Amino acid sequence: MVLHTERLILRSIQLEDLEKIHDLHSQRETDEFNTLGIPRSINETETVFLDWIKESNNRSLWVFAIELTQGNAFVGLIGLKCGRPKFRQAEVWFKIFKDHWNRGYTTEALTRVLEFGFVDLSLHRIEAGTAVENIGSIRVLEKAGMTREGQKRKVLPLKKGWSDNYIYAILEDDKR
Repeated sequence: MVLHTERLILRSIQLEDLEKIHDLHSQRETDEFNTLGIPRSINETETVFLDWIKESNNRSLWVFAIELTQGNAFVGLIGLKCGRPKFRQAEVWFKIFKDHWNRGYTTEALTRVLEFGFVDLSLHRIEAGTAVENIGSIRVLEKAGMTREGQKRKVLPLKKGWSDNYIYAILEDDKR
């Protein structure tokens, strides 16, 4: 599966991406608000990667490598995890190398994945969660048209302790 935007290529992850994904997950900056934690080895990353592939084969998870159209630099990952078919819901997440923050790439990728979810997968609702201190992700979610619906208290086990989590969502008939 390949999706395109003006500046990005979003393509299904491949085995050749494993080292880049491990590097992304090993970055302290990208780990600050992530509950996965920094992997102890590439084998740990490979276990997560293979789980993603397995779920992708079942069409319950879509994990895309985000690349620049100019030069094909690996920017990060964005995923869409579908829930039970009857509810037509999914949750979106993303993780981007710090060198690519504040350039609009994440918002551009998220906007395209939301379109994919609503148009191609016929979803009704797409959610996202973010630590309340994660200002960058909050901005991305809001720029992409998602609405903050609530807050869960002390639900995220981060390195610095339990964090509250904002819940964001967008519906198929919301204006984007």
